[in-house]
Amino acid sequence: MGRLDERVAIITGAGQGIGRGVARRFAREGARVVIAERNADTGAAVEREIRAELGGEARFVPTDVLDPTQVTGMVDTAVEHFGRIDILVNNAYVVAGNARLERKPPSDLELAFRGGPLHTYQAMQAVFPRFKAQRWGRIINLVSLNGVNAHMYSVDYNAAKEAIRAITRTAAREWARHNILVNAIAPAAASPAYVSFATAAPDNAREMLTQNPQGRMGDPEHDIGGVALFLASEDSDYVTGNTIFADGGSHINGVQWDPPMPE
Repeated sequence: MGRLDERVAIITGAGQGIGRGVARRFAREGARVVIAERNADTGAAVEREIRAELGGEARFVPTDVLDPTQVTGMVDTAVEHFGRIDILVNNAYVVAGNARLERKPPSDLELAFRGGPLHTYQAMQAVFPRFKAQRWGRIINLVSLNGVNAHMYSVDYNAAKEAIRAITRTAAREWARHNILVNAIAPAAASPAYVSFATAAPDNAREMLTQNPQGRMGDPEHDIGGVALFLASEDSDYVTGNTIFADGGSHINGVQWDPPMPE
């Protein structure tokens, strides 16, 4: 018996990194997983992994979170295919790139909000009627230590992730009476995004690891997936409105985020 037997979960951006890790962890615990991913190759690959390697049930649903109709469509497809929806993990994010604040065009901030809090908000609204009707639902939103510590050169990302935290807390307050629990995870994991950063700024990456109390980056499936599993399961029945820092303790004193950046 798995901790998520008979549950149906949507994970956005599940084609790689943390989204893939969460999808695999949920499948191991019996969840039927909807892989909402815009990259057809990686999305289909994760579906195959879950079916062939883990013996689980999965459905890849092509989803570009910048398109509101596709965001609501992934929920409709989940219900059509599996008959219900119980868990929503908003992991997808659209990255604009790093630059000094004074050089960031407004279009970057607009993209960050469309690719972060806006689609998160739309997906939450889409699942709400079903969660309310069944009086059970779990929403897990991925946020970032970047916003909490105001890391440099990513003002759009920082603002968007903090907006998601505000949406998370507001929904938790409003929807608790329907037994819909809403929480956030601020992860630090060896995802493709981290690998790209470490490749571009190896000195900064090594420094960050020395400042991490556990001295390592998390594993998407074991470390981050484990926290998501807790929040998605009945073990978290009395937990809502929280941000869990799954980062090896990096949030305690903060880490130095200062990659090389031209003036």
